[in-house]
Amino acid sequence: MNDHLPLVSVISPTYNHEKYITDCIRSVQAQTYARWEMIIIDDGSSDSTFSIASRFAQEDSRIKAFTQKNVGIFRLGESYNFALKQCSGKYIAILECDDVWLPGKLHLQVEALEENPQCVLSWGKTFISADDFSYNYSLAPDDDKDPDLFFNKPPGKFLTKFMKTGIPALTVMIRRDILTGSGGFLQGFGLPLVDMPTILELMMRGEFAYISEPLGRWRIYPDQVTKTYTTQMTTGMYSLFLSAIQRYPDFCNNQGLTREVVDEYFQNRLVISYSRSGRYKLIRKDFKGAGKDYRHSLTNYGFKQPVWKLRSLVGIIFSFFRMDVEWLAKLIGNDSYK
Repeated sequence: MNDHLPLVSVISPTYNHEKYITDCIRSVQAQTYARWEMIIIDDGSSDSTFSIASRFAQEDSRIKAFTQKNVGIFRLGESYNFALKQCSGKYIAILECDDVWLPGKLHLQVEALEENPQCVLSWGKTFISADDFSYNYSLAPDDDKDPDLFFNKPPGKFLTKFMKTGIPALTVMIRRDILTGSGGFLQGFGLPLVDMPTILELMMRGEFAYISEPLGRWRIYPDQVTKTYTTQMTTGMYSLFLSAIQRYPDFCNNQGLTREVVDEYFQNRLVISYSRSGRYKLIRKDFKGAGKDYRHSLTNYGFKQPVWKLRSLVGIIFSFFRMDVEWLAKLIGNDSYK
């Protein structure tokens, strides 16, 4: 009865998400827009993730579950592009299996893209939420006062802002013909993700349909990729935007996105990233790894981010004496540094 509506293909990569995948799939099934298919690609999980996905696939013909030998996060693009080959939809939506959508997400974006053929993709706001969704830390993006910027109008205008804030991947819906025509999902640059290089490529090809309301919940928890690979993410994005300057020199100059701007931004970010990585390892009692990251934060990038460098100095002391950082968290009134 909905055959006249455009089909949306949902790509959902997963690895060891047994705790979260049920919430993810049910959030797709709860969409007010019913014409979708869900392609789950499991990267050789060692837990029950794939068996849960398979059970849903048996019960709902719109869901297809695939598994493969583990290739790891730095070959994530291969998993995404395998899933893309299984897709039949006019539109491609992304939902990794530790996140969820709000019920009206697909309806709002299909409507926006159908009404705006000049737009290559749609994206919007998301809640950044606690592991159990008991509360929301924030809403991202929190500043969308310049509509032309968030609509990427003219194409490429969003580039500098994108470098600093990114786009929540769980909110993205892309025209499949545009995505395949631009090479599919892109990775490279030592990045443990595909969304940044892929969206950067699409940004130069057309406008965006921005939805100024929440579309989902991005779950924050201790062992997610943004924490375990924080330094690799920052270093990879640094390389990505240096490459963008070389590929689009005239455009970047017009936007004020120079080598100096990119260096300044990412060197500040690297001080913070290495300090955060040190804390992550210190909590897990990887004292050698923590000390290494804290020293990198402290001794590189000049005098940038002095407060974070001070934190790194304290972290070096904690890691050298193999001290438990949790007692300090309690002393200053936090339940945990995790």
